Order: sequence, then structure tokens, then C-alpha cells
Amino acid sequence: MTKAILPDHALKARVTGPRPWLDPRSNIAVGGVTDLSLSEIVASARYVVPASMTCTVPRTAMRGAANCVATAVSELLLGEGFDLFDIAGNWGFGRSIHDHYTGWVSMAALAEKNLGATSTISARIAPVFAQPDIKTPVIAELPFGAKVGGVGDGRFFAVKGGGFLHERHLAAMPDTPLAVARGFTGAPYLWGGRTPFGVDCSGLVQAALTARGIICPRDSDQQRETLGVPLDFADRRGGDLIFFPGHVGILVDKDTLFHANAYWMSTIEEPLADVIARLETAGTPAPIIGVRRLREAFCSMEGARASAASPQH
Repeated sequence: MTKAILPDHALKARVTGPRPWLDPRSNIAVGGVTDLSLSEIVASARYVVPASMTCTVPRTAMRGAANCVATAVSELLLGEGFDLFDIAGNWGFGRSIHDHYTGWVSMAALAEKNLGATSTISARIAPVFAQPDIKTPVIAELPFGAKVGGVGDGRFFAVKGGGFLHERHLAAMPDTPLAVARGFTGAPYLWGGRTPFGVDCSGLVQAALTARGIICPRDSDQQRETLGVPLDFADRRGGDLIFFPGHVGILVDKDTLFHANAYWMSTIEEPLADVIARLETAGTPAPIIGVRRLREAFCSMEGARASAASPQH
């Protein structure tokens, strides 16, 4: 890993000014390790140029500390990139390239190589067969969103590094984020999860939007601040994102919510009124804290039908 240290006079110049607040979820400036790209605004004795790594296992947790019992904050999937800034024992600290989210990852799940990813898993779970034959042993199971490189022959895809995927599991993604999200129906709720093996509320939204080419941050508060355009609760419709304190879901229609939630410990569709009532009973007097609408091209079919009668966002 390459490290860069600025001269003393540059460091002294920066400590005289106010230190800006940087969200630690997306900025590396902690524990004496600072991203070199922040050198103009953050004083540090150690600026680091990250090493480019790639996740080489189907999925692995990103954790809040360098140990296997620390809280999971997100996940890396096969083929996704990771900027590595520091190493502590068997753990690497850095950020996922697709959303710039920071955390600790087991070094056993990372490698300094390019997997040549050209395709993305579109099935909930895609078995990797030992041979181009569905009757042969399954040597791995890849989750929705994992990225692979290789060559297809119209039926099977020979994965770079070994094994064969059926090309139906690399088919085009569903047309809307809601349709993508519904592919997670019944997935267990998992804090920090991003796949049908286990997913949390914002991980579901991120997976659904990313599959449709929409750049989406990791956490629900970040999503509420950056995605789409805000609108009044009374103007909601299918395809809109509904935000609660620490929670987010996608509207199926005006009165139905699809979400991964810890109450049912599952990913389900249920009446929006039930969710609101449940939160009010638990002591949240105003459960809805935001509604955001994506561009019409990415909304539900209900939203697409309504687009002829409303302005394009």
C-alpha cells in the first residue's frame, strides 16, 4: 500500500483553521489514517493512497470494528471493489467503491486482482455448477447483485476462476426498482445485509435502485437527503420512497408498503396504515419524516401511467 506524507509546513497550515465535519461513513479520516484526497481540508500526520482490492467471495460483511463479532454495517459482494486504507491483523479498513461506505472487511475475502466482471447476477440466488450441466455439483451460490467475469455460450456462462452459471441467472433486471425489490420477498431481515440471503431496509432500497442504474447511498438518512425530489405525503403514489425514523420502504401503491423490517424479521408487503399505527403505538408521534419521488423512468408502473398527466422530474 502506498503512503504519502505531506511536509510539516503544510500540516501546520491546516491545523490553524477550523476542522470540517466529515461523515465517517463515507470519509476516511480516523485513527491517524486519512485519505490523501482530503489533504486540502484535513490535517493529518499520515495520508494514505488506498490499494485497490476486489471481493472474491460470494458475500462478506463490512463491520464497524476489526473483529468478527463487531456489528455489521454493510456487505461486499463478489466482484465489487474495495479501497483498502489500513490493515489490523486479519482485517482491512477502507470503503466500498460502489457507494463509498466505510468499514472493516476480512482480508481473506479480498484480493489485489481484477475479476474482469462483465455480468451481474439477476436471480435471487444463482448456483455455480462444476460443469456446464445443471446435474453436476454446485460449488458456490452467488447472491443477486454479485458481479462475475467470463464467457457465455448462449446457455452456460463459464465463470472466470472456475465454475458455470446458467445464463438465465444473468438475464436482464426487472423494469422498475419496485419490481427488483419484490424479488427479495421473504428474504430475512439482516442488519447490514444487501442480498436475498438477508437484507435490511436501506440495503433493499439500494439494491433495487442500483439494479436500475440509479446511484444510491447506503443508509436511509443518506437516501432521504439525496434521492429524487421531496413531495407531500398526500401526493404519494406507487414507486415513491417513504421514510420513517431509521427506516425506509417503497410504495407498491398509495396505501401499500414493501420493505425489509425488523418487526416481521422479513421482507414483505403490508398496508402502510399498519406500519404507521405500529410506530405510533411504539411512541413515534409523527412516523412519516419524508417522501421522495424518483425520476418517472424509474418509478412503478402506476407512476409511469401517471407521468402523462404530471411534469417530468
